[in-house]
Amino acid sequence: MFDKASKVKDIFSAVAGKYDCMNDLMSFGLHRAWKKHLCNLLVNKNAKLLDCAAGSGDVALSFYKDAKKLYGEPKVTISDINEDMLAKAKEKCAKDNIFDIDFVCADAQTLPFEDNSFDYYTISFGIRNVSDRSRALSESFRVLKPGASFFCLEFSPITTPIVKDLYCAYSNFIIPNIGSLITGRKDAYEYLTDSINQFPCPQDFAKEVKNQGFVDVEYKEFLTGIAVLYRGMKPC
Repeated sequence: MFDKASKVKDIFSAVAGKYDCMNDLMSFGLHRAWKKHLCNLLVNKNAKLLDCAAGSGDVALSFYKDAKKLYGEPKVTISDINEDMLAKAKEKCAKDNIFDIDFVCADAQTLPFEDNSFDYYTISFGIRNVSDRSRALSESFRVLKPGASFFCLEFSPITTPIVKDLYCAYSNFIIPNIGSLITGRKDAYEYLTDSINQFPCPQDFAKEVKNQGFVDVEYKEFLTGIAVLYRGMKPC
């Protein structure tokens, strides 16, 4: 039987050292602009932020730095199920002399936080990797305060015919070979392509978010839908 959780853990442990490099190569650096767009929507610079399935912590660090520049007092928690990815995030924080961010090794499906704890919940390119999206979304709703905001940045299957053909050729052949060259794990980037293709279209995922109780759910597509930013609010 396919154990997605074990496979994902193995993949991210194997590529953690080259994770940021591969993200830049695969997206031509565009993932940084998409994450920055997300962070620009986090207007409360004194907020409690949970960056879930955070990887190397790009969103959390960007929010933290922006908040400090505006003399905010953010309270940031970086959470990921993979210790190797958390170590990468810790390394980046230490390099920037940031030592007041919390790090929690946790499964997005069973978060060890109290109800109504956070002002913002962010998850970037991580919801695709959980075994049960419904449970992860339910947990995001639980830990957010009433009136707080959910943000999810994720890849999406392409449906536009010409763009789809080009993107499929790039993701099915070029990305795995780049992954093999840089990390030695071609299978990791074959998994990436498969997980994107299996992810629901924006309309359907937005419905999944609404079904957990979020209101004012909306989404914004980048590059004809290669990446999509979802936003919702927990009712007051």
